[in-house]
Amino acid sequence: MRTKLTDLPHIGPAIARDLMAIGVRSPHDLKGDHALKIFGDLKSVMGHRHDPCVYYTLLAVQHFLATGESLPWWTFTAKGKADLASDKRSTS
Repeated sequence: MRTKLTDLPHIGPAIARDLMAIGVRSPHDLKGDHALKIFGDLKSVMGHRHDPCVYYTLLAVQHFLATGESLPWWTFTAKGKADLASDKRSTS
């Protein structure tokens, strides 16, 4: 059982710290379909490091949590770009 954020694929210490700063404390907090909200919330702590690749990483992690399949984060680039293009929050 994965109990720490860094137990998840693609989540290293730096991203784990950023996630904890917005209240994401465990892998359970990343389950569900709210990667776009988490990505938006990260703006406050990541500042200039707030990169679309972080969103693709969140999608990869949520896929892993839902299926157990670990895929490279770039597998989610097309979906991520489409999501970000249609989301008004990502442009503000």
